[in-house]
Amino acid sequence: MNTSELQHYCSQFPGAEHQLVGPPGNVLVYGVGDKQFAYFKLSEPEKWRFSIRTTPERFLELTDIPGIKPARYMGRFHWVTIVDVRSMPPDYLQELVRWSYNKALASLSKARQAQLLRPSA
Repeated sequence: MNTSELQHYCSQFPGAEHQLVGPPGNVLVYGVGDKQFAYFKLSEPEKWRFSIRTTPERFLELTDIPGIKPARYMGRFHWVTIVDVRSMPPDYLQELVRWSYNKALASLSKARQAQLLRPSA
């Protein structure tokens, strides 16, 4: 799975939105409601590095894999950065993104969740 395919995958979730955050961060943020679930770094030297939130257990597992490290500033909240998404098995990567999305969605109020998950007419 390349970065374009992963961006498309992140956009497919109900209520998912993306926002471009310019300098100094230069990131493409994916969120649901007002909660982030994934982001891509858009500037060098870290261009296209991808970050997601994980469970504490999976955080330890993932950060032992070469090419995956604690996300800068967000590692203490169990976010990891994947240096090259093409190096990850697509099914596993999709599972990680889906978990991060569900975690963000679950942190919203029940009313907001229902509003976001309601099919648009």
